Amino acid sequence: MSNVSTPDAARRTVAPTGLVGEWRELLDRHAAVSCALEKALQGQHEIGLSEFETLDRLIDAQCGNYRMSDLANDIYLSQSALSRAVARLERDGLVSRTMCAEDRRAIFVCLTDKGREVYEHALPTHRAILENTWDGSPRCT
Repeated sequence: MSNVSTPDAARRTVAPTGLVGEWRELLDRHAAVSCALEKALQGQHEIGLSEFETLDRLIDAQCGNYRMSDLANDIYLSQSALSRAVARLERDGLVSRTMCAEDRRAIFVCLTDKGREVYEHALPTHRAILENTWDGSPRCT
């Protein structure tokens, strides 16, 4: 008898229930919504989801300068992913970064007029995709 399993043998025949089932449903919903947002934002506004979410947090903060460490605490991105997103936004002229005069380790991120304009154009797309995919029905292909 062979110990080699076929791909079909590795598949579960019973769906997980309870907490594991809920966790997987949440992951599936997140993947579907994130993928739809990424495709729409890139396709219609040439901005990635991470960049849009960063702009969204800057808008929500309603401040001129947002300390990078505070932004990192307020967003789901890792420190390195946030740094890359902010670097792309800065490269495209959507934010500026400055060092704090009192604490040279601190960096401030500030939304530019161009960043606000890109955000305002992308916002209806973002919200429409959220509304249309929240139930998890559209899948990313």
